Amino acid sequence: MLPNTQLDALLDEAGMSHAGLAVRVNGAGRTRGLALRYEHTAVARWLKGQRPRGQVPDLLCEVLGARLRRTVTLDDIGLGVPGAPAPVHTTALCGFVERAAALWRSDAQQRPHLRGAAPVTGTPAVLPVWEWENPPEDNDVSRSGSCRVGHADTGTLRAARTHYEQMYRKAGGVATRARIVGFLNTGTAPLLRGSYSDATGRELLRATGGLVAIAGICAYDSDEQGLAQRYFHQALRLAKASGDRALGAYVVALLVNQALFMREYRQAVAFAEAALRTAGRELTPALGSDLHAMQGKAYAYLGDAGSALACIGRAEEAAGRIRPGAEPDETGYVQPGLVNVQVAEALLRLGDLPAARAQAVAAAAAPAHDRGRVHRLAMLARIELRQGDADRGVATAVEMAVQARGMESRRLRDRLRDVRDDLRETRFGGADEAAALIEGALRVPL
Repeated sequence: MLPNTQLDALLDEAGMSHAGLAVRVNGAGRTRGLALRYEHTAVARWLKGQRPRGQVPDLLCEVLGARLRRTVTLDDIGLGVPGAPAPVHTTALCGFVERAAALWRSDAQQRPHLRGAAPVTGTPAVLPVWEWENPPEDNDVSRSGSCRVGHADTGTLRAARTHYEQMYRKAGGVATRARIVGFLNTGTAPLLRGSYSDATGRELLRATGGLVAIAGICAYDSDEQGLAQRYFHQALRLAKASGDRALGAYVVALLVNQALFMREYRQAVAFAEAALRTAGRELTPALGSDLHAMQGKAYAYLGDAGSALACIGRAEEAAGRIRPGAEPDETGYVQPGLVNVQVAEALLRLGDLPAARAQAVAAAAAPAHDRGRVHRLAMLARIELRQGDADRGVATAVEMAVQARGMESRRLRDRLRDVRDDLRETRFGGADEAAALIEGALRVPL
Protein backbone atom coordinates (compact mmCIF):
# COMPACT_ATOMS: atom_id res chain seq x y z
CA MET A 1 0.00 0.00 0.00
CA LEU A 2 1.64 3.25 -1.19
CA PRO A 3 1.00 6.67 0.34
CA ASN A 4 -1.55 8.84 -1.49
CA THR A 5 0.77 11.75 -2.29
CA GLN A 6 -1.77 13.44 -4.57
CA LEU A 7 -4.41 13.71 -1.86
CA ASP A 8 -1.72 14.84 0.55
CA ALA A 9 -0.61 17.60 -1.83
CA LEU A 10 -4.15 18.87 -2.44
CA LEU A 11 -4.87 18.87 1.28
CA ASP A 12 -1.73 20.92 1.81
CA GLU A 13 -2.67 23.32 -1.01
CA ALA A 14 -6.14 23.76 0.49
CA GLY A 15 -4.59 24.60 3.87
CA MET A 16 -6.86 22.07 5.58
CA SER A 17 -6.01 19.93 8.59
CA HIS A 18 -6.84 16.25 8.85
CA ALA A 19 -9.58 16.99 11.34
CA GLY A 20 -10.88 19.84 9.19
CA LEU A 21 -11.20 17.58 6.16
CA ALA A 22 -12.99 14.91 8.20
CA VAL A 23 -15.53 17.46 9.50
CA ARG A 24 -16.21 18.77 5.99
CA VAL A 25 -16.62 15.28 4.55
CA ASN A 26 -19.11 14.45 7.31
CA GLY A 27 -21.01 17.65 6.51
CA ALA A 28 -21.05 16.97 2.77
CA GLY A 29 -22.29 13.46 3.53
CA ARG A 30 -25.24 14.80 5.55
CA THR A 31 -26.47 16.69 2.49
CA ARG A 32 -26.71 13.29 0.76
CA GLY A 33 -28.45 11.64 3.69
CA LEU A 34 -25.33 9.87 4.93
CA ALA A 35 -24.50 9.58 8.64
CA LEU A 36 -20.69 9.79 8.55
CA ARG A 37 -18.53 10.08 11.66
CA TYR A 38 -14.99 10.37 10.31
CA GLU A 39 -12.19 11.80 12.44
CA HIS A 40 -8.59 12.84 11.73
CA THR A 41 -7.43 9.24 12.12
CA ALA A 42 -9.49 8.21 9.07
CA VAL A 43 -7.85 10.95 6.99
CA ALA A 44 -4.43 9.73 8.12
CA ARG A 45 -5.32 6.23 6.89
CA TRP A 46 -6.42 7.60 3.50
CA LEU A 47 -3.12 9.44 3.16
CA LYS A 48 -1.26 6.22 3.93
CA GLY A 49 -3.01 4.60 0.95
CA GLN A 50 -6.25 3.16 2.29
CA ARG A 51 -9.13 3.72 -0.14
CA PRO A 52 -12.24 5.36 1.37
CA ARG A 53 -15.47 3.42 0.97
CA GLY A 54 -18.73 4.20 -0.75
CA GLN A 55 -19.35 7.78 -1.79
CA VAL A 56 -16.48 9.21 0.25
CA PRO A 57 -14.07 9.63 -2.74
CA ASP A 58 -16.72 11.76 -4.47
CA LEU A 59 -17.21 13.74 -1.28
CA LEU A 60 -13.49 14.40 -1.08
CA CYS A 61 -13.55 15.80 -4.63
CA GLU A 62 -16.53 17.97 -3.70
CA VAL A 63 -14.97 19.33 -0.50
CA LEU A 64 -11.53 20.00 -1.95
CA GLY A 65 -12.96 21.41 -5.18
CA ALA A 66 -15.08 23.90 -3.21
CA ARG A 67 -12.10 24.96 -1.13
CA LEU A 68 -9.74 25.30 -4.12
CA ARG A 69 -12.43 26.82 -6.39
CA ARG A 70 -11.81 24.41 -9.24
CA THR A 71 -12.95 21.00 -10.38
CA VAL A 72 -11.15 18.18 -8.59
CA THR A 73 -11.42 14.67 -10.05
CA LEU A 74 -10.84 11.22 -8.59
CA ASP A 75 -7.57 11.04 -10.55
CA ASP A 76 -6.53 14.37 -9.01
CA ILE A 77 -6.85 12.93 -5.50
CA GLY A 78 -5.21 9.63 -6.40
CA LEU A 79 -8.45 7.64 -6.22
CA GLY A 80 -9.12 6.87 -9.87
CA VAL A 81 -10.03 3.43 -11.15
CA PRO A 82 -8.18 0.86 -8.99
CA GLY A 83 -5.37 -0.82 -10.88
CA ALA A 84 -5.32 1.73 -13.69
CA PRO A 85 -1.97 3.51 -14.19
CA ALA A 86 -1.91 7.12 -13.16
CA PRO A 87 -1.79 9.37 -16.24
CA VAL A 88 1.64 10.96 -16.10
CA HIS A 89 1.39 12.71 -19.47
CA THR A 90 -1.89 14.30 -20.40
CA THR A 91 -3.20 17.35 -22.16
CA ALA A 92 -5.02 18.16 -18.90
CA LEU A 93 -2.13 20.32 -17.79
CA CYS A 94 -3.74 21.30 -14.52
CA GLY A 95 -3.86 17.70 -13.35
CA PHE A 96 -0.27 17.16 -14.42
CA VAL A 97 0.86 20.18 -12.40
CA GLU A 98 -0.79 18.81 -9.26
CA ARG A 99 0.81 15.41 -9.72
CA ALA A 100 4.19 17.03 -10.29
CA ALA A 101 3.84 19.14 -7.15
CA ALA A 102 2.86 16.02 -5.21
CA LEU A 103 6.09 14.33 -6.27
CA TRP A 104 8.16 17.35 -5.24
CA ARG A 105 6.47 17.44 -1.86
CA SER A 106 6.99 13.72 -1.28
CA ASP A 107 10.64 14.02 -2.27
CA ALA A 108 11.18 16.97 0.05
CA GLN A 109 9.65 14.90 2.86
CA GLN A 110 11.95 11.98 1.95
CA ARG A 111 9.07 9.56 1.59
CA PRO A 112 10.49 6.00 1.62
CA HIS A 113 8.47 4.80 -1.40
CA LEU A 114 10.36 7.23 -3.63
CA ARG A 115 13.87 6.37 -2.50
CA GLY A 116 15.24 3.37 -4.31
CA ALA A 117 12.27 3.11 -6.69
CA ALA A 118 13.27 1.28 -9.85
CA PRO A 119 13.03 3.10 -13.18
CA VAL A 120 10.26 2.01 -15.50
CA THR A 121 11.20 0.03 -18.60
CA GLY A 122 9.54 -0.98 -21.85
CA THR A 123 6.55 1.02 -23.08
CA PRO A 124 6.24 3.23 -19.94
CA ALA A 125 9.84 4.35 -20.48
CA VAL A 126 9.36 5.09 -24.18
CA LEU A 127 5.88 6.64 -24.06
CA PRO A 128 6.90 10.05 -22.64
CA VAL A 129 9.35 10.58 -25.51
CA TRP A 130 6.75 9.47 -28.06
CA GLU A 131 4.16 11.84 -26.58
CA TRP A 132 6.68 14.68 -26.69
CA GLU A 133 7.24 14.04 -30.39
CA ASN A 134 3.61 13.72 -31.42
CA PRO A 135 0.31 15.65 -31.19
CA PRO A 136 -1.75 16.83 -29.47
CA GLU A 137 -0.11 20.10 -28.46
CA ASP A 138 -1.20 22.37 -25.62
CA ASN A 139 -3.17 25.12 -27.38
CA ASP A 140 -3.66 27.30 -24.29
CA VAL A 141 -1.74 27.00 -21.01
CA SER A 142 -3.28 30.04 -19.28
CA ARG A 143 -4.62 29.55 -15.77
CA SER A 144 -6.60 31.37 -13.09
CA GLY A 145 -5.24 31.17 -9.57
CA SER A 146 -4.68 33.05 -6.36
CA CYS A 147 -1.54 34.98 -7.33
CA ARG A 148 -0.59 36.84 -10.48
CA VAL A 149 2.55 35.53 -12.21
CA GLY A 150 4.75 37.90 -14.20
CA HIS A 151 8.10 38.08 -15.96
CA ALA A 152 9.90 38.79 -12.68
CA ASP A 153 8.73 35.44 -11.33
CA THR A 154 9.94 33.48 -14.33
CA GLY A 155 13.22 35.39 -14.14
CA THR A 156 13.62 34.16 -10.56
CA LEU A 157 13.13 30.56 -11.69
CA ARG A 158 15.75 30.95 -14.41
CA ALA A 159 18.20 32.44 -11.93
CA ALA A 160 17.51 29.57 -9.52
CA ARG A 161 18.21 27.02 -12.26
CA THR A 162 21.60 28.62 -12.92
CA HIS A 163 22.36 28.76 -9.20
CA TYR A 164 21.59 25.10 -8.56
CA GLU A 165 23.37 23.97 -11.71
CA GLN A 166 26.55 25.70 -10.54
CA MET A 167 26.14 24.20 -7.07
CA TYR A 168 25.78 20.75 -8.65
CA ARG A 169 28.93 21.20 -10.70
CA LYS A 170 30.97 22.23 -7.66
CA ALA A 171 29.50 20.10 -4.87
CA GLY A 172 27.68 17.24 -6.62
CA GLY A 173 24.09 16.12 -6.82
CA VAL A 174 23.91 14.57 -3.34
CA ALA A 175 24.60 17.91 -1.69
CA THR A 176 22.47 19.96 -4.10
CA ARG A 177 19.39 17.80 -4.33
CA ALA A 178 17.58 18.80 -1.14
CA ARG A 179 18.07 22.47 -1.92
CA ILE A 180 16.53 22.38 -5.38
CA VAL A 181 13.64 20.13 -4.33
CA GLY A 182 12.88 22.52 -1.49
CA PHE A 183 12.80 25.39 -3.96
CA LEU A 184 10.44 23.49 -6.27
CA ASN A 185 8.05 23.13 -3.34
CA THR A 186 8.20 26.62 -1.91
CA GLY A 187 9.18 28.79 -4.87
CA THR A 188 7.81 27.01 -7.93
CA ALA A 189 4.62 25.09 -7.13
CA PRO A 190 2.74 28.23 -5.92
CA LEU A 191 3.57 29.99 -9.21
CA LEU A 192 2.28 27.08 -11.30
CA ARG A 193 -1.00 27.34 -9.39
CA GLY A 194 -1.22 31.09 -9.99
CA SER A 195 -2.84 33.23 -12.69
CA TYR A 196 -1.10 33.77 -16.00
CA SER A 197 -1.76 34.32 -19.67
CA ASP A 198 -0.87 31.79 -22.34
CA ALA A 199 2.34 33.64 -23.22
CA THR A 200 3.46 34.04 -19.61
CA GLY A 201 2.41 30.48 -18.87
CA ARG A 202 4.67 29.09 -21.58
CA GLU A 203 7.55 31.15 -20.21
CA LEU A 204 6.76 29.85 -16.71
CA LEU A 205 6.54 26.23 -17.84
CA ARG A 206 9.82 26.51 -19.72
CA ALA A 207 11.62 27.92 -16.68
CA THR A 208 10.09 25.21 -14.49
CA GLY A 209 11.14 22.52 -16.95
CA GLY A 210 14.75 23.69 -16.71
CA LEU A 211 14.61 23.54 -12.91
CA VAL A 212 12.98 20.11 -12.82
CA ALA A 213 15.64 18.79 -15.21
CA ILE A 214 18.35 19.85 -12.74
CA ALA A 215 16.45 18.08 -9.95
CA GLY A 216 16.49 14.97 -12.11
CA ILE A 217 20.22 15.33 -12.71
CA CYS A 218 20.80 15.57 -8.96
CA ALA A 219 18.67 12.44 -8.35
CA TYR A 220 20.63 10.63 -11.09
CA ASP A 221 23.88 11.74 -9.49
CA SER A 222 22.57 10.43 -6.14
CA ASP A 223 21.92 7.04 -7.83
CA GLU A 224 18.15 7.24 -7.37
CA GLN A 225 17.40 6.27 -10.94
CA GLY A 226 13.65 5.74 -10.70
CA LEU A 227 13.15 9.17 -9.18
CA ALA A 228 15.51 10.77 -11.68
CA GLN A 229 13.51 9.25 -14.53
CA ARG A 230 10.27 10.67 -13.11
CA TYR A 231 11.83 14.13 -12.94
CA PHE A 232 13.08 13.83 -16.53
CA HIS A 233 9.61 12.76 -17.68
CA GLN A 234 8.11 15.74 -15.86
CA ALA A 235 10.62 18.09 -17.46
CA LEU A 236 9.80 16.68 -20.88
CA ARG A 237 6.06 17.26 -20.34
CA LEU A 238 6.79 20.83 -19.21
CA ALA A 239 8.99 21.38 -22.25
CA LYS A 240 6.19 20.26 -24.55
CA ALA A 241 3.69 22.57 -22.85
CA SER A 242 6.13 25.47 -23.19
CA GLY A 243 6.41 24.89 -26.94
CA ASP A 244 10.23 24.88 -26.78
CA ARG A 245 11.45 21.93 -28.86
CA ALA A 246 15.09 22.60 -28.04
CA LEU A 247 14.38 22.30 -24.31
CA GLY A 248 12.61 19.02 -24.95
CA ALA A 249 15.59 17.72 -26.93
CA TYR A 250 17.87 18.69 -24.01
CA VAL A 251 15.70 16.67 -21.61
CA VAL A 252 15.74 13.70 -23.99
CA ALA A 253 19.55 13.98 -23.98
CA LEU A 254 19.40 13.52 -20.20
CA LEU A 255 17.33 10.38 -20.76
CA VAL A 256 19.92 9.19 -23.30
CA ASN A 257 22.67 9.63 -20.72
CA GLN A 258 20.65 7.71 -18.14
CA ALA A 259 19.95 4.93 -20.65
CA LEU A 260 23.70 4.60 -21.26
CA PHE A 261 24.31 4.31 -17.52
CA MET A 262 21.61 1.63 -17.23
CA ARG A 263 23.13 -0.20 -20.25
CA GLU A 264 19.97 0.28 -22.29
CA TYR A 265 22.05 0.97 -25.40
CA ARG A 266 19.36 0.46 -28.04
CA GLN A 267 17.06 2.76 -26.13
CA ALA A 268 19.84 5.35 -25.97
CA VAL A 269 20.22 5.18 -29.76
CA ALA A 270 16.46 5.51 -30.29
CA PHE A 271 16.05 8.40 -27.86
CA ALA A 272 18.97 10.31 -29.39
CA GLU A 273 17.48 9.81 -32.84
CA ALA A 274 14.10 11.09 -31.60
CA ALA A 275 15.69 14.24 -30.18
CA LEU A 276 17.70 14.93 -33.32
CA ARG A 277 14.68 14.36 -35.55
CA THR A 278 12.04 16.21 -33.55
CA ALA A 279 14.03 19.30 -32.57
CA GLY A 280 14.92 19.89 -36.22
CA ARG A 281 16.08 23.43 -36.87
CA GLU A 282 15.73 24.32 -33.20
CA LEU A 283 18.55 21.91 -32.34
CA THR A 284 21.67 23.87 -31.38
CA PRO A 285 25.19 22.75 -32.40
CA ALA A 286 26.14 22.10 -28.78
CA LEU A 287 23.20 19.81 -28.08
CA GLY A 288 23.56 18.14 -31.47
CA SER A 289 27.20 17.35 -30.80
CA ASP A 290 26.40 15.78 -27.42
CA LEU A 291 23.51 13.72 -28.80
CA HIS A 292 25.63 12.40 -31.69
CA ALA A 293 28.52 11.62 -29.32
CA MET A 294 26.30 9.71 -26.89
CA GLN A 295 24.71 7.86 -29.79
CA GLY A 296 28.22 6.92 -30.91
CA LYS A 297 28.97 5.58 -27.43
CA ALA A 298 25.81 3.47 -27.50
CA TYR A 299 26.75 2.00 -30.88
CA ALA A 300 30.26 1.28 -29.58
CA TYR A 301 28.83 -0.70 -26.66
CA LEU A 302 26.58 -2.55 -29.11
CA GLY A 303 29.70 -3.50 -31.11
CA ASP A 304 28.64 -1.54 -34.21
CA ALA A 305 31.93 0.20 -35.05
CA GLY A 306 30.74 1.63 -38.37
CA SER A 307 27.72 3.39 -36.88
CA ALA A 308 29.77 4.53 -33.88
CA LEU A 309 32.43 6.17 -36.07
CA ALA A 310 29.75 7.81 -38.25
CA CYS A 311 28.15 9.34 -35.14
CA ILE A 312 31.56 10.48 -33.88
CA GLY A 313 32.13 12.29 -37.18
CA ARG A 314 28.77 14.07 -36.88
CA ALA A 315 29.50 14.98 -33.27
CA GLU A 316 32.85 16.53 -34.18
CA GLU A 317 31.32 18.45 -37.09
CA ALA A 318 28.57 19.88 -34.85
CA ALA A 319 31.10 20.76 -32.13
CA GLY A 320 33.00 22.84 -34.67
CA ARG A 321 29.91 24.99 -35.19
CA ILE A 322 29.37 25.89 -31.52
CA ARG A 323 29.42 29.65 -30.97
CA PRO A 324 29.77 30.93 -27.39
CA GLY A 325 26.86 33.16 -26.43
CA ALA A 326 24.54 31.68 -29.06
CA GLU A 327 23.43 28.72 -26.94
CA PRO A 328 20.62 28.53 -24.33
CA ASP A 329 21.57 28.19 -20.66
CA GLU A 330 20.74 24.49 -20.58
CA THR A 331 23.43 23.54 -23.09
CA GLY A 332 26.16 25.32 -21.16
CA TYR A 333 27.38 21.91 -20.01
CA VAL A 334 28.68 21.28 -23.54
CA GLN A 335 32.01 22.95 -22.86
CA PRO A 336 35.20 22.58 -24.93
CA GLY A 337 36.48 19.05 -24.49
CA LEU A 338 33.16 17.41 -23.61
CA VAL A 339 32.75 15.79 -27.01
CA ASN A 340 36.39 14.66 -26.83
CA VAL A 341 35.84 12.74 -23.61
CA GLN A 342 32.62 11.19 -24.97
CA VAL A 343 34.47 10.13 -28.12
CA ALA A 344 37.38 8.82 -26.03
CA GLU A 345 35.03 6.48 -24.17
CA ALA A 346 33.53 5.22 -27.43
CA LEU A 347 36.98 4.60 -28.94
CA LEU A 348 38.15 2.90 -25.76
CA ARG A 349 35.19 0.55 -26.03
CA LEU A 350 36.09 -0.14 -29.67
CA GLY A 351 39.64 -1.00 -28.59
CA ASP A 352 41.42 1.90 -30.34
CA LEU A 353 43.60 2.98 -27.42
CA PRO A 354 45.88 5.44 -29.32
CA ALA A 355 42.93 7.36 -30.78
CA ALA A 356 41.10 7.23 -27.43
CA ARG A 357 44.14 8.67 -25.67
CA ALA A 358 44.46 11.52 -28.16
CA GLN A 359 40.84 12.46 -27.50
CA ALA A 360 41.26 12.15 -23.72
CA VAL A 361 44.39 14.33 -23.76
CA ALA A 362 42.50 17.00 -25.73
CA ALA A 363 39.61 16.81 -23.25
CA ALA A 364 41.90 17.17 -20.22
CA ALA A 365 43.71 20.12 -21.80
CA ALA A 366 40.47 22.08 -22.36
CA PRO A 367 39.00 24.29 -19.61
CA ALA A 368 36.19 22.67 -17.62
CA HIS A 369 34.17 23.13 -14.46
CA ASP A 370 35.22 21.13 -11.39
CA ARG A 371 32.98 18.14 -12.02
CA GLY A 372 33.87 17.91 -15.71
CA ARG A 373 37.54 18.09 -14.83
CA VAL A 374 37.29 15.00 -12.60
CA HIS A 375 35.44 13.08 -15.30
CA ARG A 376 38.06 13.92 -17.94
CA LEU A 377 41.02 13.08 -15.72
CA ALA A 378 39.43 9.74 -14.82
CA MET A 379 39.07 8.81 -18.48
CA LEU A 380 42.64 9.87 -19.27
CA ALA A 381 44.06 7.96 -16.28
CA ARG A 382 42.29 4.75 -17.29
CA ILE A 383 43.56 4.95 -20.86
CA GLU A 384 47.13 5.74 -19.77
CA LEU A 385 47.12 2.80 -17.36
CA ARG A 386 45.72 0.44 -19.98
CA GLN A 387 48.42 1.51 -22.42
CA GLY A 388 51.06 0.65 -19.84
CA ASP A 389 52.10 4.27 -19.24
CA ALA A 390 51.95 3.75 -15.48
CA ASP A 391 54.00 6.84 -14.56
CA ARG A 392 51.62 9.22 -16.27
CA GLY A 393 48.54 7.18 -15.32
CA VAL A 394 49.38 7.32 -11.62
CA ALA A 395 50.08 11.05 -11.75
CA THR A 396 46.77 11.69 -13.53
CA ALA A 397 44.91 9.51 -11.03
CA VAL A 398 46.34 11.48 -8.11
CA GLU A 399 45.35 14.76 -9.76
CA MET A 400 41.85 13.38 -10.28
CA ALA A 401 41.51 12.32 -6.63
CA VAL A 402 42.62 15.73 -5.39
CA GLN A 403 40.22 17.50 -7.77
CA ALA A 404 37.28 15.37 -6.53
CA ARG A 405 37.65 16.46 -2.90
CA GLY A 406 34.53 18.10 -1.52
CA MET A 407 32.19 16.69 -4.18
CA GLU A 408 29.26 14.51 -3.17
CA SER A 409 28.42 12.48 -6.26
CA ARG A 410 27.77 8.78 -6.61
CA ARG A 411 28.48 8.95 -10.35
CA LEU A 412 31.92 10.45 -9.76
CA ARG A 413 32.52 7.78 -7.13
CA ASP A 414 31.92 5.21 -9.85
CA ARG A 415 34.70 6.87 -11.83
CA LEU A 416 37.01 6.84 -8.81
CA ARG A 417 36.36 3.13 -8.24
CA ASP A 418 37.13 2.34 -11.89
CA VAL A 419 40.47 4.15 -11.68
CA ARG A 420 41.28 2.54 -8.31
CA ASP A 421 40.65 -0.92 -9.77
CA ASP A 422 42.90 -0.16 -12.74
CA LEU A 423 45.62 1.06 -10.38
CA ARG A 424 45.44 -2.16 -8.39
CA GLU A 425 46.21 -4.12 -11.55
CA THR A 426 49.30 -1.98 -12.20
CA ARG A 427 52.68 -3.07 -10.86
CA PHE A 428 54.19 0.40 -10.96
CA GLY A 429 55.66 1.56 -7.68
CA GLY A 430 53.36 4.52 -7.04
CA ALA A 431 50.16 2.76 -8.03
CA ASP A 432 49.45 1.38 -4.54
CA GLU A 433 49.78 4.82 -2.96
CA ALA A 434 47.46 6.37 -5.55
CA ALA A 435 44.92 3.58 -5.05
CA ALA A 436 45.08 4.11 -1.29
CA LEU A 437 44.46 7.85 -1.76
CA ILE A 438 41.32 7.11 -3.77
CA GLU A 439 40.21 4.45 -1.29
CA GLY A 440 40.48 6.99 1.51
CA ALA A 441 38.22 9.36 -0.38
CA LEU A 442 35.69 6.59 -1.02
CA ARG A 443 35.47 5.79 2.70
CA VAL A 444 34.06 9.23 3.47
CA PRO A 445 30.25 8.77 3.63
CA LEU A 446 27.99 10.85 1.41
